Amino acid sequence: MNRIIWVMLCLGWCWKAQAQTVPGATAQALVNEVIVDKPPYAASHASTIEALPGKRLIAAWFAGPYESSPEVCVWTAIYQNGKWQAPKQVADGIINDTLRYPCWNPVLFRSQTGRLFLYYKIGKNPREWWGMVRYSDNNGQSWSAAQKLPSGMLGPIKNKPVQLANGTILHPSSTESLDEKEWHIHVEQTDKNGNHWKKVAIYCDTFGVIQPSILIHGKDSLQMLCRSRQNRIVQTWSTNNGASWEPLTVTELPNPNSGSDAVTLCNGSYALVYNPLLKGKDWYNGRNRLYLATSPDGIHWNDVYVLENEKDGEFSYPAIIQTPDGLLHITYTWNRRNIKHVVVKL
Repeated sequence: MNRIIWVMLCLGWCWKAQAQTVPGATAQALVNEVIVDKPPYAASHASTIEALPGKRLIAAWFAGPYESSPEVCVWTAIYQNGKWQAPKQVADGIINDTLRYPCWNPVLFRSQTGRLFLYYKIGKNPREWWGMVRYSDNNGQSWSAAQKLPSGMLGPIKNKPVQLANGTILHPSSTESLDEKEWHIHVEQTDKNGNHWKKVAIYCDTFGVIQPSILIHGKDSLQMLCRSRQNRIVQTWSTNNGASWEPLTVTELPNPNSGSDAVTLCNGSYALVYNPLLKGKDWYNGRNRLYLATSPDGIHWNDVYVLENEKDGEFSYPAIIQTPDGLLHITYTWNRRNIKHVVVKL
């Protein structure tokens, strides 16, 4: 596929990018870059991104020698004045002088009050991890002490929470085991301050699903899109603002047992970043392509931009947000060696 260098000026931000499109697409990439020029670690994965005041951004990811190494920590970087600042290590899994566990899957979320939350997991593996949180009241310049979430609560597993009009925060979460039938999604509710946790169970007997994203559909209606082992993105709907959820059903979207992320756009439509292939023999099969799709209703999706399309490689675990200027900011794992940041104008 042809690669075209775009240099554009948009709302005072100057971007440079490599653009890839699909037939008939109108989306344009305004920037395509790695967040860290010379990473101080061997491997990185599972990024998250959030907007800050003043056209700034903050991203986080876990990194270390390799996934599941006890030395894996959570790192953050702030984007301002057209560039990413040097990354900083902000969380580790040190228990005591002789015991240490890896960190996993950070999730950034800025609430309506302006408090910035950093959720992450600590544990030997995803079957034994527990939820942690730090928060910042100065947009990521400094952080509170690490706190363990209440018993039985993991926080958002991979994708960002959403906050309802009444202030309630819904955290899309899940649990997993080696058996695909023991992959279950659920929602964890808190108040506007991230307190008073409550778990909402979801019936998941038919599918093995994890890592949901939440989309908002008009009054009281919500949709979750989930990673599955059944070669499709799987969904569930709520008609009462997440108090209960309908049985799981498959969507038209393929899924190679890899994480996706979705966001509700300011015009009421939806955007999704996903790997548009089926699973293969090995766990990483199908992660060599990464697409951006949009939908007017969360049901019918159209691919509008190709982020990656290679014969081999891993481009996975995307995160997506829309900033107030209407641009889409996407981060994702680039071959486990770095985190990519791509800005798309629809």
